[in-house]
Amino acid sequence: MSSDLRPRTLRAQLVTGQIVLLTALSLVIGGVAVLALDTFLVDNLDREVLTLRPAPLGSPYGPPGINARIQPDGTIRGTVQLPESQQARPLTEAEIGVLAATPAGLRTVDLGEAGEFRVVTDRLGIKGLSLRPVTDVVWRMVWILAGLIVAGAVAVALAGRVVVRRALVPLDRVAETATRVCELPLHEGEVALAERVPEEDTDPATEVGKVGLAFNTMLGHVDRALKARHDSETRVRQFVADASHELRTPLAAIRGYAELTRRTGEDLPPEVTHAMGRVESEAVRMTSLVEDLLLLARLDAGRPLEREDVDLSRLVLDLVGDARIAGPGHVWRIALPEEPVHVIGDVQRLHQVLGNLLSNARAHTPPGTTVTTGLTVRGDRADLTVTDDGPGVPEGLEVFERFARGDSSRSRSAGGTGLGLSIVAAVVGAHHGDVSVTSEPGRTTFTVSLRTGERDPAGQRKAG
Repeated sequence: MSSDLRPRTLRAQLVTGQIVLLTALSLVIGGVAVLALDTFLVDNLDREVLTLRPAPLGSPYGPPGINARIQPDGTIRGTVQLPESQQARPLTEAEIGVLAATPAGLRTVDLGEAGEFRVVTDRLGIKGLSLRPVTDVVWRMVWILAGLIVAGAVAVALAGRVVVRRALVPLDRVAETATRVCELPLHEGEVALAERVPEEDTDPATEVGKVGLAFNTMLGHVDRALKARHDSETRVRQFVADASHELRTPLAAIRGYAELTRRTGEDLPPEVTHAMGRVESEAVRMTSLVEDLLLLARLDAGRPLEREDVDLSRLVLDLVGDARIAGPGHVWRIALPEEPVHVIGDVQRLHQVLGNLLSNARAHTPPGTTVTTGLTVRGDRADLTVTDDGPGVPEGLEVFERFARGDSSRSRSAGGTGLGLSIVAAVVGAHHGDVSVTSEPGRTTFTVSLRTGERDPAGQRKAG
């Protein structure tokens, strides 16, 4: 059977199996019954044939069927009376020829248009009866059985659907539980995996109960694994937050003493001056890294962000202006709609998002690259895009992963911590938005999609 015609659902397979089994069993029983009936009727007909008494030749009365005598010279003379006829007629030459060639004993002969007969031949004559009544009864039986088989198949199809549907209700409940589990956000935060298959569907004495019991056992293992993972992630986040917080004070002291040494005005050896400059620059770099780690730890912990009206159009103008000063070797362009675009969010964090995207474009593309910052509105979403015509993102690089670093295909002259784009993803996620990147040599586009705000009657903005 073609895979397209094969039943797909378990219900259809069970009902189809019942219909096939019933039909096969009915055909076997019907075939045996028809054969038995045919044998029984033929045996009765044979007994009637053997008890027939042939009428004298020339008599207008006689038994139905074949009544013939064998003459002394071997010729055959006689009559045949068909079941639908009231009078006998003489045997034709063709019929006489068939009878003459029939061996002695009880035989079935075919007389052409007259039909088949059961005849018995002896030395004196031939007598026989038509098989048509037997054939009619057998065929009537065949059609009755065929109708019963079809009716039975239809009845099984209708009743089977009801029975199978009721039998598979526990399996439906197991599937519903699995669907609810699939809808849980198992990949983030603490998840209370309280979903379980109902107790009545966990009886190990039934097939569905075995599935339900195994599923509940699996959910228990998954629940414990999720709790262990969450506890481990919480400890790591807490450690990063604590370490980042504690490192801020000594880093500030290091920067302070380095600046103090530089401001004393005393003449220092060039080696000392260079070393203190390096200490100060690395302290600044480490302070930036610590601040980034602390921000990520806070976002991972679900710290709430500020919610206020943010003019994205103004934000783009300000930050692209800053980028022109920081990267004069690049070409900076802006594509904004005529109307200002507003969203509800944390202005400082969104400032950091766009700043990181522009800094990323400046740091990882060569001078002369054109960087275009655009805003578009589609429905209740605002799309902020940063597009450059640089060499593109290395294939296979997960740019939003923490500490992700590209290879030489994108310039790393400015260095970096590898946390800029991961902060972008974390901040956008905290705003319930989406961030994505499409890249090919000559065109790389980062897209941040945020929900726009709507004005209420008082003129204030609210979340969309």
